[in-house]
Amino acid sequence: MAQSVKIKEIKHLTHDVLKIVLEKPKGLNFTPGQAVDFAINDPKWEKEWRSFTFTSLPEDNDIEFNIKTYPTRNGVTNELLSKKVGDEILIGDVYGDIAYKGEGIYIAGGAGYTPFAAILKDLQKKGKLGNNKFIFANKTVSDIALKEEFENLLGKNFINVLSDEKVEGYEYGFVTAEIIKKQIENHKYFYLCGPPPMMDAVGKHLTSLGIKDEFIVKEGF
Repeated sequence: MAQSVKIKEIKHLTHDVLKIVLEKPKGLNFTPGQAVDFAINDPKWEKEWRSFTFTSLPEDNDIEFNIKTYPTRNGVTNELLSKKVGDEILIGDVYGDIAYKGEGIYIAGGAGYTPFAAILKDLQKKGKLGNNKFIFANKTVSDIALKEEFENLLGKNFINVLSDEKVEGYEYGFVTAEIIKKQIENHKYFYLCGPPPMMDAVGKHLTSLGIKDEFIVKEGF
């Protein structure tokens, strides 16, 4: 059953990504990497449910989301741009197939970084960050959400790929089999989240590199 909670903080992380901190509903439990059904508590929007991934940890006092907004679509994310502290959000059921299985390489495009933000933060807190790596695909440097946080977490194990601009120190173009292969050491698992075309393309790259499906962790849509 859905619970209504208030917004405690809302701000831009990038030009099109919002950070939203909410009160934590009673009895809410989740695993880092999971998502929850989410709606705006307003008669016009309360039946417009969307799924967003927690970027907070299960033990935190509040729940947090990083949400990419699409103003031109006039949908839920555009409506969130006009919300403020004190407005109410409905929180429903938790779900999700992305969870930590072992050290690996995370590959995300756009807003697909959110489950990995929670998983990597959780690993750091437990002192188990190890040699996990993150390949993050975006259009430009200004699109990289949580850039400083990921740099601090991972250092040289944070690899950025930019499709729309060439910048020294960044890979240019799209995530290719060659880019992935350069990062593979003794990594067993490959975690994948992003827009469907990217997931399909990267999935094919992983197959071409001999990675079996059982070692590819991704959301089941």
